[in-house]
Amino acid sequence: MVNTPDWVKHAVFYQIFPDRFARQGGAHLPLGISLKPWGSCPGEQGFQGGDLLGVCERLDYLQNLGINAIYLNPIFSSACNHRYHTYDYFAVDPLLGGDQALRQLLDEAHARDMKVILDGVFNHASRGFWAFHHILENGTDSPYIDWFEIEDWPLRPYHSDDDNPPNYKAWWGLPALPKFNINNTGVRQYIFSVAEYWLEFGIDGWRLDVPGEIDDDLFWREFRQRVKAINPEAYICGEIWERATHWLQGDMFDATMNYEFCSLALSYFGHHSLRTDYKKNALPLEPLTTEEFIEGVGNMLGAMPKDINDVQFNLLGSHDMARPLWIVHEDISALQQAMLFQMTMPGAPCLYYGDEISMTGEDDPHCRGAYPWHQPDLADKRMLAYVREIIHLRHQVPALRTGEVEFDTDLPPEVLGYQRTLDDQQVQVLINRGSEAQTIRLADAEQWTLLFGGAERLLPHGRELWVNLPARHQVVLLRTTPPMSLAKAV
Repeated sequence: MVNTPDWVKHAVFYQIFPDRFARQGGAHLPLGISLKPWGSCPGEQGFQGGDLLGVCERLDYLQNLGINAIYLNPIFSSACNHRYHTYDYFAVDPLLGGDQALRQLLDEAHARDMKVILDGVFNHASRGFWAFHHILENGTDSPYIDWFEIEDWPLRPYHSDDDNPPNYKAWWGLPALPKFNINNTGVRQYIFSVAEYWLEFGIDGWRLDVPGEIDDDLFWREFRQRVKAINPEAYICGEIWERATHWLQGDMFDATMNYEFCSLALSYFGHHSLRTDYKKNALPLEPLTTEEFIEGVGNMLGAMPKDINDVQFNLLGSHDMARPLWIVHEDISALQQAMLFQMTMPGAPCLYYGDEISMTGEDDPHCRGAYPWHQPDLADKRMLAYVREIIHLRHQVPALRTGEVEFDTDLPPEVLGYQRTLDDQQVQVLINRGSEAQTIRLADAEQWTLLFGGAERLLPHGRELWVNLPARHQVVLLRTTPPMSLAKAV
């Protein structure tokens, strides 16, 4: 039986990379520390000082944008700016403000009816993690020796001049990231206790980092049981780049990060400007025809039950890939059309911080630049207004969140059309990605109301409504009275 959190169906997420979103600074910072200047070139090393109190100060901005859920990249104590190298799972990093800063963020977010989910890195720890440090100090005499998979001695916890790999299981062979021995009972209980502790603290769910590396269904089933026992509405979202049918049977995850959605959307709307030489994990990027795109989206949606599709984590960008604007060669129109598609399809859309103001950048670390609060002229205000409008459109129209989907198949080759239908509410979306204007006819002219796009594009023609779509333009219309007719080309 599939049972997913209802609130996620109505959520618009905003992903925050804590070191780079907003810096409050202040008394919570340890004395005598050295931070890189805010807005300096992002690197694999170095901290720019973003913190959770800075996020608190920007909650009004996020709420005005239409955001009602926040996904935070890791926030626990770590010696790396992305904090995927965890050394204390029960403490918020002091540079982020510590536990009290998270308490304040949760309280202020919840007062605004905003949810907050955390990033759970449970496949591996860091070499500074207390149990691994115990092994480094005590060798074979450490009681925690079976918490990791040690191959021989002495341990090699750092890269060496002779390029010898670490002699213990490590994520991607990186000595800084020793892999937990998930078969150890103590390890399993430790991870479960971490998940439970922060849910009781008040978080609203977990995004799970590389959960496919923990190839143990029994572990994830118990993880789900423990999580849902504390909060049945907690969201469990796994980072699985491929189609994840196996994980989405109702007994492990509620959803996955939907990189398939990302690949399809950027490949279709960015077809003229796509950087096809950009290769990233399971993120194929090849120009698609409208027919190929409709087939791909149909296959994606058809692979999952509706309750899963409605809570899938639909993203166009993240900390693990180049910025979507960079991928489409700074083609603003292409990204805007992809965003409209994102906001009008089943699933919970997620904005990566700064995409709403046209931040750009290659693969990490360049996709992890500081939000330019200090240089407001760098923010694309037209893009910001556009994103705000389409997010509020999603919130205003229930059919865009939980309605059925049907694609039009008899439109001009460069026009994408589809309907979202819920009860007596039908929404028609028309997107012209091409370089030539098109005219589309809709039956029952008097029943349509323009929701998004220019009213000058609508021309009543007898009982039909003619929709004039200039090149690279889009409209969204609402009809509240059946019968429901598909769009047709003139």
